[in-house]
Amino acid sequence: MRVADDVAKRSGVRGSRRARRAFTLIEVLIVLAIVLALGGIVGVAVLGRSDEAKVDLAKVDLNTLEAGLKQFRFDFNRWPTDDEGLAVLWNQERLDPDADPEQWRGYLEQPLASDRWGNEFGYTAESEFSDDASQYDLWSNGPDGEEGTDDDITARPMGDDLDDMMGGDDGMLPPP
Repeated sequence: MRVADDVAKRSGVRGSRRARRAFTLIEVLIVLAIVLALGGIVGVAVLGRSDEAKVDLAKVDLNTLEAGLKQFRFDFNRWPTDDEGLAVLWNQERLDPDADPEQWRGYLEQPLASDRWGNEFGYTAESEFSDDASQYDLWSNGPDGEEGTDDDITARPMGDDLDDMMGGDDGMLPPP
């Protein structure tokens, strides 16, 4: 009888140990549902911020191009022509043959020909949106790559403030 009692006790103990060590299917499904819900929330937040971050970086790129354009204007007292384009900011070979190559210097360390979506930046030396001849147009077509849509990102020069900063028509900086 002792042997039978020992076997019964052992099997009961083992059975309760197994029950304590294992998870039920419902517990596993609940944990899985929680993990998936948290992953979905984090994924949506991260993916949404990724798109916003690309737009913000495109704005930074436009600001970098504007800084190069302003330095070019300081040196040549004009904006780059449409033929020179933005490439003249990093490639001296694009400089107009009539311009003095001695005045040129690298305005951007690295080429910045395309936006964050792989599309070329748009540039025109004369603004279509302003009557002021001292302004240019600079833009990115945005995520959809199509010009003239709501997601386009544009940069505008400072206009009159730029002329004031440059000291008016003579191109000289004002005294401090």
